[in-house]
Amino acid sequence: MPPYNFRTPRVYLDCPLAAGLAVSFDRGHANYLQNVLRLGHGDELLLFNGRDGEWQARLAVAGKRALTAVIGARLREQPRPSDLPFLFAPLKHARLDYLVQKAVEMGASRLQPMITRHTQVARVNVDRMRANVIEAAQQCGILSLPEVADPVAFKDVIGQVDADRLLVFCDEDAEVKDPVAALAAAARVGLPLAVLIGPEGGFAEEERKALLDRPNVVRIALGPRILRADTAAVAALALVQAALGDWRGS
Repeated sequence: MPPYNFRTPRVYLDCPLAAGLAVSFDRGHANYLQNVLRLGHGDELLLFNGRDGEWQARLAVAGKRALTAVIGARLREQPRPSDLPFLFAPLKHARLDYLVQKAVEMGASRLQPMITRHTQVARVNVDRMRANVIEAAQQCGILSLPEVADPVAFKDVIGQVDADRLLVFCDEDAEVKDPVAALAAAARVGLPLAVLIGPEGGFAEEERKALLDRPNVVRIALGPRILRADTAAVAALALVQAALGDWRGS
């Protein structure tokens, strides 16, 4: 892993960033920087917006007036975004927060909630998902934020995934019980990837059939133990990144 400054506070701002610009913080950011981190005039921080790389900045005004910062040098260029859509049946509250944060850390490029027959969550707070994406990116030095999509029905999700994309999904009935072996066989195909995690109650038979009827599908088992859906998501993304993704190096 390249050297990285994890000690300097890092803030996402949805505005253009360039050397010499002065940017303002909203009340939430100002409270966090001043009252939680106890930063003041002249203190250094890092800024990113998901588009223009990462920039050094220093607080210019602190106190009762609006909190601002002046941008200095760009420290990191914006990298090419990853290409790993992650499709999943949403979970409840804290477990969904965890799943979203870990998917960001694992390099997902798009987060697509899907409603299956056995999905136990009727409503998804997309704004909360986006907040968790930003929090994970801030904490882990990530510059490219994955897109957060609105929930859609399973049949619509399957229809949207490009047939030329290798779709990896977790299935306890997978014929090959060794997930590493299953992914190694798929590595020869050389297609772009997508990962799909089903609901806690498992796929309905017609859903599994719809997946298996697609071209370029790999189903993987995740061992002899029953995993919660959020644990399965982390395990599946780790396996895919190690066997087929960017963990193998450039």
